[in-house]
Order: sequence, then C-alpha cells, then structure tokens
Amino acid sequence: MAKVKTVFYCQNCGAQYAKWQGQCTACKEWNTIAEEVVQKPDQKDWKTGSKQHQPKVVLPLKVSEIDTSKEARYKTYDTELNNVLGGGIVPGSLILLGGEPGIGKSTLLLQISLNLPYRTLYVSGEESQKQIKMRAERITGKTDNCFILTETKTQNIFKQVEKVDPDIVVIDSIQTLHSDYVESSPGSISQIRECTSELIKFAKESSIPVLLIGHITKDGAIAGPKILEHMVDTVLQFEGDRNHVYRILRANKNRFGSTAELGIYEMLGSGLREVSNPSEILISKKEEELSGTAIATTLEGLRPLLIEIQALVSTAVYGTPQRSATGYNVKRLNMILAVLEKRAGFRLGAKDVFLNITGGIHIDDTAIDLAVVAAILSSNEDIPIPKDYCFAAEVGLAGEIRPVTRIDQRIQESDKLGFSTIFISKYSKVSKENYIIKIQKVAKIEDVVAFLFS
Repeated sequence: MAKVKTVFYCQNCGAQYAKWQGQCTACKEWNTIAEEVVQKPDQKDWKTGSKQHQPKVVLPLKVSEIDTSKEARYKTYDTELNNVLGGGIVPGSLILLGGEPGIGKSTLLLQISLNLPYRTLYVSGEESQKQIKMRAERITGKTDNCFILTETKTQNIFKQVEKVDPDIVVIDSIQTLHSDYVESSPGSISQIRECTSELIKFAKESSIPVLLIGHITKDGAIAGPKILEHMVDTVLQFEGDRNHVYRILRANKNRFGSTAELGIYEMLGSGLREVSNPSEILISKKEEELSGTAIATTLEGLRPLLIEIQALVSTAVYGTPQRSATGYNVKRLNMILAVLEKRAGFRLGAKDVFLNITGGIHIDDTAIDLAVVAAILSSNEDIPIPKDYCFAAEVGLAGEIRPVTRIDQRIQESDKLGFSTIFISKYSKVSKENYIIKIQKVAKIEDVVAFLFS
C-alpha cells in the first residue's frame, strides 16, 4: 500500500509547509494552517484518461510566425460584458467571476449561456437540473444551444465535454469541483489549485473558453489561494447591494483588455437588464431644485458618466466637526475644504460636512473636484444650482481650476443628455466649438463662486 502523503497549507494565502505551525510566515495570520491529504497518480490526458508517456513537444516560434487568424473573440448578446472583457470572450481563456452570495453571479452566467449563439455547456455543482430549469424559465433566452450538466468531478466533466463538443464551458462554481488526482475535500486549497490547473490545460489545448464562478470570503476576496487569481486570464467582480436592484461588473484583471471598463445591470424578475445609459440611475429624478447637489462628468474606462454629488453642510452640534464621505476619498475632501477655507474665504472649519455620490459607486476621478466644491458651497449658502449645469475640472491647492483629460468626450456626453452649461478649466483644449451646450471656462474658485452665487 502506498504511503499517504500529507501537506500543510495556509487556508488564507495558500503557502505550503512540511509541518504544522501556529503562524503563517507568508501572510502573518494565525491558526490558518491545515493538513490536507495529497495523492498524485500519474498525470493523465483530459481527453482520453490514458497515461501520457510521450508529452507533446512545442517548438518555439517567432512572433511574426504565430497564426492568430482563427482567434476571433466570441461576441455575446450582452454588450456590457463585451465592453468589460475588451470586445468579447477570447478563445482558450479562463474567466473568473466573483461576488457576494445572492448578488446574481449564477443568474448572469446562465442568462449569457441561454443567449449565446454558440453551443454552451453549463456545469453546476450547486443546483440540480430542475432548479436550473426553473430559473431559466424566468430568463428570456434567444437560443436553445445551452446544455445543463450537474457534476462536480472534473474527470466526468471532461468526458461530457467530449460528447457535447461545446464552444464555451461555464462552471458554477470552482469551489465545488474535485479531482481524483488530489485526495482532499472540495473547496480546499489543493483541490481548487488542481481543478484550476486541469481547466487551464483543457482550455489552452482545446481553445475552448471556460467561465468560472468563485465564492468570496467575508473580507470580499475570492475564496481559495491567491494563486487562483494569478492562474486565470481574467478576474471579474460583480458588485452591488442585495437590497438594491443595480449591479456593477468590473474587471480586476484582464490580460486581453482594459481593467478600467465597467458594466451596469438592473436586477429584474426576468433576469438582469443592461443599463446602456448609466446616468439614468446616477442622477436623481426631482422636479424642484434643491441646494447641495451638483452634477459631475466623469469617465469609467472609455465610458463617460454623469453622476450626482450631494453635500450637506451644517453647524457642528457636538463641538468637533465631522467629515464624512460615501463613494469619495475623505482625505481629498479634507484637502478641498482646506482650499475653500484658505483661498476662497469660506469658514467651514466649525461645520459638519457630509458628502455622498449617488448610485452607491466609488469614484477616483479628480475631474469631479469642481462638482464637489459647487455642492459644498451650494449647501453652505443654501442656494440651489440649476439642474442643467454640470462640472468637469480638477481643483488645485492654490485654488486654481485645472484641466482634465478627454474633455471633448465629457462635453459630448453632457451635450447629448441635454445640459445647458458645463464648467471646465480655462486651460482645457477643446477641439471644436460647435456644441449646443454652453462651455463656461473658469480659472479660479472665485470665478465659479461669482458665477453661481453672485
């Protein structure tokens, strides 16, 4: 009888040790090292299951000699997903989708599978075929090329892949799979690593893309070893609040495109609806004008967004003024308040300042600085800003209004949505002047104050 081999893994970072110890020297966490049984037989081919006596030899090629003519991306009916991935699904790629429980990961990939014009194999280790059928009936599918398989053993999955011959494989989820090559429970460090390695080998050899669903921990990181995110080609994050209907899809890692793009969805009873105009959810619908609100023009990747900035300035009741921001950097808020105090003469040091970006998103674009200034001053003076005004400029420490990148795209989006005036830096270079929207150029904060509140 062969000797049972055991290895100690850190359940937090995946570091490997020969014996147990209390603290992981890699991530400095305590009591995270656990023993796992590992038994590695001879490596077998994923297609036939037979032993590989003579592995395939791959010869080096010049870059100019590599043929990529057949590597066209798989276009989906989901425009938001295509934009986030950089134009579609790359053949042979491994895409990992993570998100909180109940956020809609399975619904998103099942909806994509039902609407793909390609033969798709949807493998579920968490639900039965009847349960998936009940959910699929709520989702309107355009094609009938989706095959449902309930299986958790990778060797059986590869056998069914040979029979179905799909163009795309979806796995729900990677934490439920297990392989015969590792004798440990599903979801363990070694099982996740081995199953992912088998799927990578399958995807690269067959040029069939694989979409994985990954669970996340209480800290928001994808469960399993950190090496899992290094092994896959693309890591997508599905964000949102289960109490609200809007979801945001981001790319934390993308070897075949930008990580600055994002997709926005609305959760409905019939599935996820693509939100092609995000400004409809980021700008409040109100008839009367209220003080403390301003519209900013920002960019997420290649997509311009118009978002609403809400500010509340009130007298500090408890002595020490509070500074609170939701969706915005608090340190940058403190910097802007110091600029308003020093350069513009507004006494805000003894007042509470609360800032909120509607829609529940976080913005790092410095182009919303001027809208933040306008919202704070509007609340402080209790004078509303006209709802057809928007702002796109950065504020410097000297109180100057600095230009921002891709100003033409911001102006075009504001013009398309019907705004009458946009405030930009005096030093911004606008390529053309035949916009319907009025372009108001300002050089200092005093110019903005004089125009809005004089």
